[in-house]
Amino acid sequence: MDGVCVNNSLEFRLLNEFQRDFPLCPAPFAELAARLGVGERTVLSGLEKLRREGKISRVGAVFAPKRIGASTLAAMAVPPEKLAAVAAAVNRFPEVNHNYEREHRHNLWFVVTAASEGRLQATLGAIEKAAGYPLLALPLLEEFHIDLGFPLHGESPGSRATARTVQPASPIGEAERRLVSVLQEGLPLFMRPFALIAERIGASENEVLARIGNWLEEGAIKRFGIVVRHRELGYTANAMLVHDLPDELVGEVGRALAEEPAVTLCYRRPRILPDWPYNLFCMIHGRERTEVEGIIAALRQRHGIAGRAHDVLFSLTRFKQNGARYA
Repeated sequence: MDGVCVNNSLEFRLLNEFQRDFPLCPAPFAELAARLGVGERTVLSGLEKLRREGKISRVGAVFAPKRIGASTLAAMAVPPEKLAAVAAAVNRFPEVNHNYEREHRHNLWFVVTAASEGRLQATLGAIEKAAGYPLLALPLLEEFHIDLGFPLHGESPGSRATARTVQPASPIGEAERRLVSVLQEGLPLFMRPFALIAERIGASENEVLARIGNWLEEGAIKRFGIVVRHRELGYTANAMLVHDLPDELVGEVGRALAEEPAVTLCYRRPRILPDWPYNLFCMIHGRERTEVEGIIAALRQRHGIAGRAHDVLFSLTRFKQNGARYA
């Protein structure tokens, strides 16, 4: 299986085929079992085993940035000897869902989500106070390719995203907020998971399925399916490639890079001068550092940006990784 750390073909198919286009029906695991030619209990036990081993974080919704609530990428420059303590202070905020050490003067990188822009700004202020260091807030401005799944063979498991300028989220009602609150925990691994969710929020199973389907159609949910954890699957080299490009070129280059199978994420974020001059971000994963370095060199040459100012921030320590919390 080309170096992917899974034990059998059933696990591989679950991981590779159902990161998106998950069946939205009353008994989705029975539908998966029918497609795989196994029993429903085999699918459920297989998913529970993958979750227990850390190879998947959950089964469920990946919400598009700023379509339900508010979110931003943030960075801090922390003295190395204080990094673990500061990372722990940042992790205590439930609004923080990803937190990594990266090779750079700004060495702590984390994602913060909240129900509204006001709540997000208040949380950023509280994080800054708790950490004791200023942070750079780098909100998403334009997406070129974001979280349509993580391919285990290098090929994309689904179609690439259409570039989209990010607009502020529209307010959602209390019933929808309750559904978001439950969905962000992941789908219960039971035979009728949507019925259980409906019972928890005081809705019908059909209403829950319809709302999820509408969010998918509208793009508020980017994908619905198995959410894998790349390090546990053998992809331990994780690099954030950033470029300083003229504003008029960012869209063209971003759309081109988004079509590259090796690019797992691609988006535009603001410069924060003088501390952060870069406006185009890509994520590239591989099994070894040299593999990723070779991919980056080839990408820069192929797309005519080899002479442009850039930086490569490899991740070193994963302090936190779980699903975004908007409610």
